[in-house]
Amino acid sequence: MSELKLNRKSPRLKKYDYSIPGYYFVTICTLGMKEIFGEIKNGKMNLNKLGKIVFTNWENISTLHHGVELDEFIIMPNHIHGIIIVVDAKFASTTNRSKMTLSKLIQQFKRACTIEISSTSRLINDVWQRSFYDRIIRNEDELYQIRKYIQQNSLKWELEKESPENIDL
Repeated sequence: MSELKLNRKSPRLKKYDYSIPGYYFVTICTLGMKEIFGEIKNGKMNLNKLGKIVFTNWENISTLHHGVELDEFIIMPNHIHGIIIVVDAKFASTTNRSKMTLSKLIQQFKRACTIEISSTSRLINDVWQRSFYDRIIRNEDELYQIRKYIQQNSLKWELEKESPENIDL
């Protein structure tokens, strides 16, 4: 393993159990921030074929993972923002009964998207950047602010497209 990989800092909160019930705001970016999921026109996101694949896989998360619900989300040209609600501390994948964590859930989502996108487009084999950004939502005010941020994300695209993980709460 290279030295770079050994010293890579995890974006996850140390010693936090990401399998416990709660609300989690996640941002997942494309590799190199390439705009491959569609485009913003007049403040509205228009998904292309690849964006629709991501949309369908995102909506399938709660079907594939018992004890998980989805809240507000948006797919942007080069990233996705979403709120994932872990309802049951023993949430599990329908295909793997081992302890599920938020990281494993996102990994499975990204893998499913990548497989489907790669079979659809010969030009794209690597879809996602490594890891993802998360924020543990601690109260109703944060939840409200994050929902509002997600809902207005396409309207603010030109201002924030270089920093999708930048949220001002």
